[in-house]
Amino acid sequence: MAERRRDWRAESLGPARELALRGGILRYYSVGSGPTVVFVHGALVNANLWRKVVAALSAEFRCVALDLPFGSHLVPMPPEADLSPPGVADLVADAIEALELDDVTLVANDTGGAISEILVTRRPDRVGRLVLTSCDAFDNFPPKSLRPLAPVLSSASLLRPLLAPARAGAFQRAIFKTLAKRPVEAEVLDSYALPAITHPGVRRDLARFFGGLHPRYTIDAAEKLPRFDRPAVIAWSRDDLFFPREHGERLATLLPQGRLEWIEDSRTFSPEDQPDRVAALVAALTRRSEAQRGSEGAMIR
Repeated sequence: MAERRRDWRAESLGPARELALRGGILRYYSVGSGPTVVFVHGALVNANLWRKVVAALSAEFRCVALDLPFGSHLVPMPPEADLSPPGVADLVADAIEALELDDVTLVANDTGGAISEILVTRRPDRVGRLVLTSCDAFDNFPPKSLRPLAPVLSSASLLRPLLAPARAGAFQRAIFKTLAKRPVEAEVLDSYALPAITHPGVRRDLARFFGGLHPRYTIDAAEKLPRFDRPAVIAWSRDDLFFPREHGERLATLLPQGRLEWIEDSRTFSPEDQPDRVAALVAALTRRSEAQRGSEGAMIR
């Protein structure tokens, strides 16, 4: 029963597929057609974070949601995989390239935001637009409030007792109350917690990834963000408990085409608390850019 529930993914994400990349096997979910939106989640969750946003967008856009090796994935990476923040940014860029996607709207949350900041300052060629919901940035990587847990989260051996089923449930409920205002379905919570509980390779990936987080990566990315002169929306949760409002304001200022939008009545996981608002911002940005590109093409002809 646990194994069956461990594999659960929302139907709105589309069928599970796998990419054989130089860093390892990466699962992804693809549904819809039209301009492409690629979704990047954070630590200790997976593509299910985006299920409600994808449901609202897939009638008009192709939605590609990645399952990254952040502790809630199903296929462990090879022991030699580069799971440093730049290595994972390259993994996302490799996935976009392997899928032959161009001019994508890159949408990120939480730890995935830091990875996306690194990506657009490292390999921006296939990214046409950027949407950052509340996420790690500047000196807040990992979030300062989580740093006391760093010794546990960066040790596969210490993770095992923490993630034992009885303890994992209490730990997860406590964490999620600070990340989302609204209840999350039991199946979704299982999909987040059970992979690391049941698979030592997943615990190893989580420990290696979390152990490599350091503010130097996001500080370096912030210095380079002004080079990303493409449409961007910073969709920051007004009631976030982990990511300061001023970081959203700073990111919007750093990006030459950045615009700040507040997500009301939401904590970090705005895709859970306010999925329609997130979807509307993603759709508006993508439509506007597509319309502008179409008018520029008509003028050239």
